[in-house]
Amino acid sequence: MTARLLVNVALNGLTLAALYFIVASGFSIVFGLLRTVNMAHGALYLLGAYIGYDVAAAHGWWWGVLAAAVAVGLLGAAMQKWLLDRMQGQDLRQALVTIGLSIVLGDLLLARYGGLTYQFEPPDALYGSVPLPAGLGGYPTFRLFLIGVALAIGLALWLLMYRTRLGMAIRAGVDDRAMLSAMGFNVPRLFILVFALGAAMAGLAGVIGGSALSVAPGEDARYLMSSLVVVIVGGMGSLGGAALGALLVAFAEQIGLVLFPHYAILLTFVIMIAVLAVRPRGLLGRA
Repeated sequence: MTARLLVNVALNGLTLAALYFIVASGFSIVFGLLRTVNMAHGALYLLGAYIGYDVAAAHGWWWGVLAAAVAVGLLGAAMQKWLLDRMQGQDLRQALVTIGLSIVLGDLLLARYGGLTYQFEPPDALYGSVPLPAGLGGYPTFRLFLIGVALAIGLALWLLMYRTRLGMAIRAGVDDRAMLSAMGFNVPRLFILVFALGAAMAGLAGVIGGSALSVAPGEDARYLMSSLVVVIVGGMGSLGGAALGALLVAFAEQIGLVLFPHYAILLTFVIMIAVLAVRPRGLLGRA
């Protein structure tokens, strides 16, 4: 490997890990904190990407980001309130209902947008490339921006969950819902807020990921699978685990594409199997 190839693989791994973290962080807080099996998370990602594309084409990229996060967040709140809350603790029913919802959403989006691939146009400030030192060429500005977005989201979620009264109530509601209700907290409303936040993260990731790569049918299944693997490797409900899992999975994919491109996906599942054999709850998971 040349030095330039090594740097590109490392940067591609970091940017892919940033994207996986943004997608998986919403899945992790819903799956890990609420114990809700949301198999429609990938469909929410794709819905956010298409909503963001339409709004960005009419009003600009930043408005597309905002519209995708708000619209998908509201849909997530409706899902939790009218569908999933009444199935709390019934993992199989939740999985089947959300799988059905993802199929319906996917078909509706396919009917509306067809099988074409769409590409966002980010703001002018995020176009172009940043020169790398030592004559190693350049790297796309937007991908470096993606790393910054992932760091900002990770810090904001950590502060929300571990440094605010709302986060304390959410974590307490997961461990003892009846006691928190007895103390006067509206636990169903808290859980709706958490699910809406997780869905909004998926919608936001749809625009960010669609801008870094593209938007096309089938992306929902890809990012649902990536989120599942990241959460399983890192540990349910752990933001640090989601970040660590995203790094491991993304670097495994990038290194695999360089060394054995036809079998790169196998390396991801080898990592998952190895982690589960040693730590069944994930690297940073808890009982």
